[in-house]
Amino acid sequence: MSYTMTEKILARVAGVPAVRAGDEILARPDFVIAYDFPGYTDVFFKEAKEEFGVGKVPSPERFVLFIDHMVPAAAPKEEELHKVTRAWGKEQGVPVHEREGIGHQVSAELGYATPGAFAVHFDGHVSQLGAFGTLAIGARKSVLETFVSERMALVVPGTVKIEVTGTVQPGVMARDIFHHLVRVMGPSSCRFKVVELCGTVIDAMSIEGRQTICGQAMFLGATTMLIAPDAKTLEHAKGRSKIALDPVYPDADAHYDRVVTVDVSDLVPIVVAPPSPANTRDLTEYAGLEVHMGYLGSCASGRLEDLRIAAQVLKGRKIKPGFQLHVVPTSQAIMSQAASEGLISTLVDAGAFISSSSCDYCYGRIATMTDGQRAVSTGTLNTPGRMGSADSEIFICNAAVVAASALEGCITDPRPYLANTEGSAA
Repeated sequence: MSYTMTEKILARVAGVPAVRAGDEILARPDFVIAYDFPGYTDVFFKEAKEEFGVGKVPSPERFVLFIDHMVPAAAPKEEELHKVTRAWGKEQGVPVHEREGIGHQVSAELGYATPGAFAVHFDGHVSQLGAFGTLAIGARKSVLETFVSERMALVVPGTVKIEVTGTVQPGVMARDIFHHLVRVMGPSSCRFKVVELCGTVIDAMSIEGRQTICGQAMFLGATTMLIAPDAKTLEHAKGRSKIALDPVYPDADAHYDRVVTVDVSDLVPIVVAPPSPANTRDLTEYAGLEVHMGYLGSCASGRLEDLRIAAQVLKGRKIKPGFQLHVVPTSQAIMSQAASEGLISTLVDAGAFISSSSCDYCYGRIATMTDGQRAVSTGTLNTPGRMGSADSEIFICNAAVVAASALEGCITDPRPYLANTEGSAA
C-alpha cells in the first residue's frame, strides 16, 4: 500500500496503521498553536472551563501562544486581552511568546515546524509550516476541541500534487509563483485538499520562499500545503525540533486526487489587483498607476530575502516625497539579522519607516488608508477595507515591486533596478 504525506502523518497521530482520504479519525495534534485574539482564545479559555468543566488543558507541553496582534496595545481592552492570555499561560504551564514577532514565523524559529509533525491553529496561514514538512492546519473554532480533549475529530483530506518547473526569471519571487498558481489553477481548485508541492523550482527555492508559498495555501482553497523535507529542511530542524520524529515522505506511487505541472519559465512580476486575492495580473497591465503607500511585511513576505531585495532596489536612492513605505520584519530575530547586515540602515536612509514585528499593519489596525488611496503590499489580502477605508485599494506584489514603486510613486517594474543582479525565487 502507498500513501501521501498527509495520510502517513494522520495515521500516526490517530494511532492506527493506515488511513485514506475520506476516513473519519480522532487525531492527537503534536502542537496546538494560537495567538490571542478577541472571539478566539479568550472564548476558548472561558468555554473550556465553564462549558466543559476542563480546568487544565490536556498535555500542556503541546501548546504555545503568541501575542502578535494589537502590539503594542492602543486601548485598555486590548491590554486586558493580553493580560488574560499571560495569566492563562502561567496557570496552565503553556509558553506565551510576546513581542517576538508574528507567531507563524516565530513558531518555526522555536522548533514547532518539526518535519513529520501535525499542528493545528485557528488561523489558516499556519500552513506555512508545511515548508518544513509539518502538516499544519487551520481549523477555526474546532480548535476548541484540543483545549478540552487530547484528540480532535477530523476527516482525512485528499491531496493534490503540484509540480513547479522551469527557470525563474530575474525579478520574480515566491509571491509571484504562488499567485501564478492561483491564476493557472483557480482559487477553488484545491478546495478542502492538501497540496503537496514539488518540482525543480521548489527544490532550488530557499526555505523562506517555500514558507511564502505554503502560507498562502488557503487562496487555492486548500486546507494546507506540504513540501517533502530535503537537506535544507533537515538542517533547519537540527537541534531545534520540539519533538523527535522521523521526517515523512510520500510514496512514489501514492494516490493523488490530481497531479498538475506548472512551468514558470515565462512568468514575469505580477500584481494581484483588487478586490480579490484571485485577481492575478501581469504587473505591466498596471505599470504607472499612482500609489500612495507601500507595506513590506506580514507572515507571507517580511523575511530576510524580502528585506535584502528591497534594500538592493533602494540602496543609494530616496523614496518619492509623500510616499509612505512601511517595512515590518516578520520577527524580531529577522529584524536583528537585517540590522547586522546593514539592511535596516539602507532602508531607513531611503526614507522607509521601520516597525517592530506585528500583524497590525496587515489587517489595517495601524497605517490605515483613507478614501481614494492605493497601496502596494506584501500582505496577505487585498479585499476592500483590509488596510483602512473600503474605498482604498491594495495591490499585492513582491517585495522588489514594493520598493521600486516607493521610488517612483506608481506601480513599477523592479527589473531595471535589479539589472545587475540575478533573479530570486525567494
